[in-house]
Amino acid sequence: MSLHDENPLLAGRLRSEGDMRMMLQWAKDMNCNYVRLAHYPHNEEMIRLADEMGLLVWAEVPVYWTISWANPATYANAKKQLTDLIVRDKNRVSVIVWSIGNETPLSDARLSFMSNLAETAHTLDDTRLVAAALEVHREGNTIILNDPLGEKIDLVSFNEYAGWYWGGNPSEITKYNFDIKYKKPVVVTEFGGDALGGFHADENTRWSEEYQEALYKNQITMLSKIGALRGMTPWILTDFRSPRRQHPIYQNFWNRKGLISETGKKKKAFYVLKDFYDQMQVKYK
Repeated sequence: MSLHDENPLLAGRLRSEGDMRMMLQWAKDMNCNYVRLAHYPHNEEMIRLADEMGLLVWAEVPVYWTISWANPATYANAKKQLTDLIVRDKNRVSVIVWSIGNETPLSDARLSFMSNLAETAHTLDDTRLVAAALEVHREGNTIILNDPLGEKIDLVSFNEYAGWYWGGNPSEITKYNFDIKYKKPVVVTEFGGDALGGFHADENTRWSEEYQEALYKNQITMLSKIGALRGMTPWILTDFRSPRRQHPIYQNFWNRKGLISETGKKKKAFYVLKDFYDQMQVKYK
């Protein structure tokens, strides 16, 4: 499961071990065994707690969207943040993936920048996987991943929001199939949709818990077509504050993609994902 370094119950970042333990325990309540700490290094105590609580960790640096790919100072900044993260946490048993970025659009300059970061990560720690949350594109009913950065990293990891930003209602997304260029393990780093906790309607009414519930059910069906699928970190564990989310009724400056509301209430989709993880635990036990 993906999560931010933010307490939904109290404004601000996670302040204490208690705050951090609460977030990781919510993930464990869902029967997660793996969390993505997005999109920046989280407090060192989170990694220690993940060690203690038996959760695997994807650790990430904030190379995000469109930045100055050709600027040497920007690359130096990213390399330092990645180096600091790996040096700090390479002896923590919970960390299994170093992520060098999230949703970075294709260009030659970006490929050079990201390839150099991947090489840095492999050089600093050759015992763990190196990844990035890539983007996909679509042709008809086919979701395509052919990002050349896939040659440089160890996982095929990507974000997709079928049923929310594209693809129609939840019932329509199972028609999509995947064309993934690289023969590597697949981890789906983001999918999901918004639901206002406590708002109930039918499964085709956006912002309702029923819509999010149906979306998760059909996402699981769609993603299960990927033979190389080895993990997922849906977006996101809890609702979080966002100045870009301005709908006065359903958002009110909150990103509502959380499976737990800002009051700590578990939405209906939480139980869909828990049921899936429970099944996976039995299947692979």
